[in-house]
Amino acid sequence: MDYLPDDNSRYKDVDYWDERYQTEQCYDWLGRFSKFQHLLEKHVQKEDAILILGCGNSSMSGDLYSAGYHSIINIDYSSVCISTMSARHSDCPGMTWQQMDVRQLSFPDESFDVILEKATLDSIMVEEKSPWEVAPHTACFIHQALTEISRCLKPGGRFVSVTFANPFFRKRLYARTEYNWSIKKYSYGEGFQYFVYVMTKGEELSSEDAALEKKLLEDTKFPSTTIATTQNENEEDFLSNIDLT
Repeated sequence: MDYLPDDNSRYKDVDYWDERYQTEQCYDWLGRFSKFQHLLEKHVQKEDAILILGCGNSSMSGDLYSAGYHSIINIDYSSVCISTMSARHSDCPGMTWQQMDVRQLSFPDESFDVILEKATLDSIMVEEKSPWEVAPHTACFIHQALTEISRCLKPGGRFVSVTFANPFFRKRLYARTEYNWSIKKYSYGEGFQYFVYVMTKGEELSSEDAALEKKLLEDTKFPSTTIATTQNENEEDFLSNIDLT
């Protein structure tokens, strides 16, 4: 593809995205909204205040708006993306666009009913070589983002994460008592499976997830954060550098 970088580390470079968004019209990581709409509708109400993290130039925000979700704030760290998408959707009152870092959300506590991300957290881990162990700086980045997400959710609010990562790896990121949420897992796709995790603030971890957290904390002083790495030949796969051997 024309937009594939020479090195996967460039996926973490805002200059790469600024350049890409100047010419690329749209790209939907993990498929379009319609592929997992049936799952989202079980957890997101039309009147909910929604924050979308790392919105990119995906069609998801516009599709959500067309489906009747009209209270949406989109953030991305690329100013080019935000400018382009804001102009593209200028006829959508109630939907706004802001340049922002997911580790430093400039919203008051308990601002949103739903916070949604699709492959944004995946992209943070592009330089990791193994799903079993990640570099401390990456683990810190993920923890900062999840802490901010939890802070900005209302009691009973849902963090919805759409990802490549299967439960064995992804729950290691999310099963933390300090985030103050429960975890439910769903999947979609024919043949190749993607995953949807729904974290509900104010609910306790299941006994299984609490046991996982306990084991991880016992195994290492630094909480483990990992990601699934199966490659889909039909996707632009920024995780193709991960070595599972």
